[in-house]
Amino acid sequence: MKLRPVMFVGTGSDVGKSVINAAFCRIFLQDGYQPAPFKAQNMSLNSYATPEGLEIGRAQAVQAEACGIPCRADMNPVLLKPTNHTSSQVVLNGKPIGNQSAFQYFNKTDRLELFDQAMAACNQLLAEYNPLVIEGAGSISEMNLWDRDITNMRVAETLDAPTYLIADIDRGGVFASVYGSIKLLPEAQRKLIKGVIINKFRGDIALFEDGRKMLEEISGVPVVGVIPYFDDIHIEQEDSVVLEHRKEKQIGGKVNIAVVLLRHMSNFTDFNRLELHPEVNLFYAAHPDELNEADIVLLPGSKNTIDDLRYLRRSGMAKAVLQHHEAGKAVYGICGGYQMMGLSVEDPMGMEGDIVAVPGLGILPVRTVLTEEKKTEACRFSFLGSEADCDGYEIHMGETKAEIPSPLCTTDKGIADGYFLSERSFGTYLHGFFDNARTIDYILRQVPEYRRKEATTTDYTTFKNEQYDKLAAHVRSCVDMEYIYKTMRE
Repeated sequence: MKLRPVMFVGTGSDVGKSVINAAFCRIFLQDGYQPAPFKAQNMSLNSYATPEGLEIGRAQAVQAEACGIPCRADMNPVLLKPTNHTSSQVVLNGKPIGNQSAFQYFNKTDRLELFDQAMAACNQLLAEYNPLVIEGAGSISEMNLWDRDITNMRVAETLDAPTYLIADIDRGGVFASVYGSIKLLPEAQRKLIKGVIINKFRGDIALFEDGRKMLEEISGVPVVGVIPYFDDIHIEQEDSVVLEHRKEKQIGGKVNIAVVLLRHMSNFTDFNRLELHPEVNLFYAAHPDELNEADIVLLPGSKNTIDDLRYLRRSGMAKAVLQHHEAGKAVYGICGGYQMMGLSVEDPMGMEGDIVAVPGLGILPVRTVLTEEKKTEACRFSFLGSEADCDGYEIHMGETKAEIPSPLCTTDKGIADGYFLSERSFGTYLHGFFDNARTIDYILRQVPEYRRKEATTTDYTTFKNEQYDKLAAHVRSCVDMEYIYKTMRE
């Protein structure tokens, strides 16, 4: 049976739309359908490379994984990657088309053309999959943006999609946010809201029964689910807001790994598998003294390498990283972090701003020149001459070279990547580097206390599929699936 597309929108950002979307992607798959995710416009520094070498938001890649299908650019046709507080790189249909300020993007860009492009991608998916599971962006009640909307209720209205409003009760104000979000909508859009899903509920749900009835009375739509808060299901997150809750410091008896918290950090999911390792305590460090007891320091990717390098110097973090390195402890860099570890980062074309060049940390004998061309590619790779049995992907603008190459990895296309200085100092452009058991075990064995332990050989793909099934079971048990299916069949 062909189902109507279903849409999940929010009362605000970080209410759990992406994760709930992933849950329904897996539920529909389990129920015998062929679902696919869609988000017309996304704003995130956490992106992913499709098998075709195109760039989309990480959330849609995760949702595609939950659907059991490869991700593709149609699933997120417009991606905004902030370069600073006022401008973003615009990625259209998987390829960058330049940088724009927020004013330019919302007031100068041809919104009709952009919406048409997004809906063309949507229609491609509609022709191949059933149902389409659509995610909104931010809040649906930003009235000043309605006439320029290409991702929220305009999509629902165009597709006549039954739409469910997600509210985060953990942050408070759930009655006002639900009531206001619905009542502010124009009547035609308001009629598309078929239900409310209350997310992140803590405590006894039975105690919210009166609140549920009140919400239904004031909003005029049913509360179709109250989803309990969980912290034992591991789904890759997109918003870096979640990092604020992941700053637990050093723990005795474990390998303590500090990820340097950058202002423009991208692809923090590079460290998810490391964080799940039973012998690892991974935390995000924002102050120099937080590196004191770390066994390993990781420099993550950045959307603005030059600005983040300057920030590291101003904050004292650069000095702390160098002291860690000089003490013989491990420092590794991924993408922008790899660029920072070199001798210099040059920007002759002004890709990141007005600064032409800055000195790097000087740990690796490499120099980086930022370029207009962005490399976006999924690959398999070998690590230090081993077999090509690792998975990763590249998303970066720039070329990094050394007078005497010392590659860390070799891709399945025979391309050398990264720079290997020593067992405790190297860098790579490959995101997903630490999603592989081989690379994780290698860096952990540089910590003396860990060398005597047996390697952990968990299959990460199997683990992620188990998590999608757990998430689907958790959400399915809390929502009225019969009602949701009914609205999708009408």
